[in-house]
Amino acid sequence: MSDYVQVSTATETEEQAVELAGGAVRRRLAAGAQIDQVTSVFWHLGEYGTGQEYKVLLTTTRDRYPELETYLRKEHPWETPEVIAVPIVAGSPSALEWIRESVSPQRG
Repeated sequence: MSDYVQVSTATETEEQAVELAGGAVRRRLAAGAQIDQVTSVFWHLGEYGTGQEYKVLLTTTRDRYPELETYLRKEHPWETPEVIAVPIVAGSPSALEWIRESVSPQRG
């Protein structure tokens, strides 16, 4: 299994996305985050919908993921946000080292 993961969630506003991402990075739960405006197509409360959202992609280690998920679920403005992690199966050695060093609890 990969030692690194990319975690995604989404928010309604850009400000919410920046606040959520910034908190995760400041706490060293994520090495960094990217935020993009996206169009989502979904089922919610039994109804089909579409809308604009802000996708937040965070990079972290598998070991730090549980703490990141707890943070995202607690601080997210939605009651039941989607939080999904996918393994990073390859990456440049320097990028992977940066992730590892950035989320090291000893650095905090």
